[in-house]
Amino acid sequence: MSITTHTQPLTATLSPYLFWDIDRDCFDAEKNSAQIIKRVLEYGELEDWRAIRNYYGLSRIATECKSLRSLRPEALSFVCLVTDTKKEEYRCYTFRQSFPTLWNS
Repeated sequence: MSITTHTQPLTATLSPYLFWDIDRDCFDAEKNSAQIIKRVLEYGELEDWRAIRNYYGLSRIATECKSLRSLRPEALSFVCLVTDTKKEEYRCYTFRQSFPTLWNS
């Protein structure tokens, strides 16, 4: 689905509490795609997930998530499940493994 076919901006369709700290009218869904995807995965509702899945597609969501430095473990597991990828492919997983906590060492 191309961006020009959308009738309203993506951020207008998402839950308002996800972007309480920014001006939603000036927020670009393409330039800030990683931030949008991360917030929806970590704090969004099912309708928010459906909106970003329809807007970006699963392959782009996986690509953006692979480059994130941090992502909650639940969100990472969900992305791996729906995109059929492995945790080891994600930067947030390998980065977390590099710094084990004291009680896990």
